[in-house]
Amino acid sequence: MRASVRWLLASAFLAAPAVSMHAQTTASDSAAIIRLEDGWARALVKRDAAFFRRTLAPGFVYTEDDRLMSRNDVLRDAISGTDTVTASHNEGMVVHGFGSTGVVTGILVIEGRSAGKPFVHRYRFTDTWVRQPAGWQIVAAQDYLIPGRR
Repeated sequence: MRASVRWLLASAFLAAPAVSMHAQTTASDSAAIIRLEDGWARALVKRDAAFFRRTLAPGFVYTEDDRLMSRNDVLRDAISGTDTVTASHNEGMVVHGFGSTGVVTGILVIEGRSAGKPFVHRYRFTDTWVRQPAGWQIVAAQDYLIPGRR
């Protein structure tokens, strides 16, 4: 084995404990992020523009299935979209902590009406929250619409 390869492997091994030490988010941070996720579900029903503007970071990016949306696109859809959300809640959320970043995985269940027809959508989601000077803000999110049961 060449010396440079051994050095790289040794460096990676020595750096691993430092990475894991910084990969901790406090229980308080995790609880705050979970509250924000639950707030998001409530805000969908209320079309709470203030909540969305406060929590969506500048430069926020969202993907749902094959669509890519900006912060402004999400604000527009959440506040004045054509669907009516009558109920929304989260299930099975887990916060994966990385210092000042929390990645949340879970399922979002949304009930409502679209074009006059009722719907229930279940989304598998991954949301990325970053602690900013003004508090936690979401910087990226990805949702996958779980196919309906047959």
